[in-house]
Amino acid sequence: MTTPEVPTAAPAPALEPTAEPAPTRHTRVDLTGEAADLLRRLTDRHGRLMFHQSGGCCDGSSPMCFPLGDFLTGDSDVHLGDLVVDGIPDVPFWMSVSQYEYWKHTHLTVDVVKGRGSGFSVEAPEGVRFLIRSRLMTEEELRAFGLL
Repeated sequence: MTTPEVPTAAPAPALEPTAEPAPTRHTRVDLTGEAADLLRRLTDRHGRLMFHQSGGCCDGSSPMCFPLGDFLTGDSDVHLGDLVVDGIPDVPFWMSVSQYEYWKHTHLTVDVVKGRGSGFSVEAPEGVRFLIRSRLMTEEELRAFGLL
């Protein structure tokens, strides 16, 4: 006597591993597209660049852009991060420690506007000036930077 064949279900397709979401990259400082375009032009003209945000008054509190190494940083400065701009080397952004104490809970965005600022910042001859736009960091950002 033969045993009747029992139909079997097709094997379940193997589940594809789910991709882990990429970790969120938090930054303290970023820039607008217009500021990135200006940095590309300025890099062509001046070589690698850097920013320093001091705590001075008037234009002294504007972000100043220098050829890399022309402004010496030290223990009285905090490296907030590097601005990433396609096509040029990263641009380090520094801030004085005293200014950082006021701004440490904010996210900064480097922007550019028409009008000349005073000072030694490399964009001055272009008829524009860099400025900082800021917003309070989110709770997630504050946690990421150890501020909560």
